[in-house]
Amino acid sequence: MATIPHILAPRIAGMNGIRHGFFGRQGGTSEGIYDSLNLGLGSDDKPKAVMRNRRLVADQIGATEVDHLLSCHQVHSDIAILATMPWGPNRPQADGMVTNLPGIALCILTADCVPVLFADRKAGVIGACHAGWKGALGGICEATIAKMEEAGAQRKDIHAAVGPCIGQESYEVGPEFRDTFLAEAPWSANLFHPGEGDRFHFNIETFVKNRLTKQKLAWVDVIGHDTCEMDDMYFSNRRRNHRGEPDYGRQGSVIMLED
Repeated sequence: MATIPHILAPRIAGMNGIRHGFFGRQGGTSEGIYDSLNLGLGSDDKPKAVMRNRRLVADQIGATEVDHLLSCHQVHSDIAILATMPWGPNRPQADGMVTNLPGIALCILTADCVPVLFADRKAGVIGACHAGWKGALGGICEATIAKMEEAGAQRKDIHAAVGPCIGQESYEVGPEFRDTFLAEAPWSANLFHPGEGDRFHFNIETFVKNRLTKQKLAWVDVIGHDTCEMDDMYFSNRRRNHRGEPDYGRQGSVIMLED
């Protein structure tokens, strides 16, 4: 089986019994603006191409069935759920997933938002969340950690990895966006760098890292790839908007306990 390009988080990669990967846009079967590893069930790509791509990722991560690669209907919430079995096409509305069952692969879909993978090897509990700005500010990372604790994890043993997401130089926002953050998280003021006119450039990657660090986890890795800037490696909604394209693909960040 050919290896599908993906990035590993150093600490989680060293854990026996846990498979994971931050997959980009390379190595799939989709064409055109979805070239090529589009995993987005909600995109306008050909459904058969998306399912072939998901099969490739499931094989790469070691899931025995493609329906064991679970994705939620992500809604920029603070909702994290426990995955106890494959849920088929009726995806639950949530932005965080947790499981303690081997063979269930948790797949977060992004195209600039922040994917976070979590692992407590001692307890045999893993998690994953989709942290767009609303979810990050609203507490999706904290909700996912809490759900992991309900499943038997201890935060002092949880390792987290912040995956590829939009970088600060690419993430231009307005003053009302900054005001929203400062009202809820005054400590984030230094994450907004002045841009042209009344614009700012926001470092959402560091915002998420800092939120995770405050949870006193064992470790937080940061991949540090700018999805908007790295056209050949990642899908990006912000880049799509700049180009006026009608749609965009989604890359997957995946973690699974081995059988």
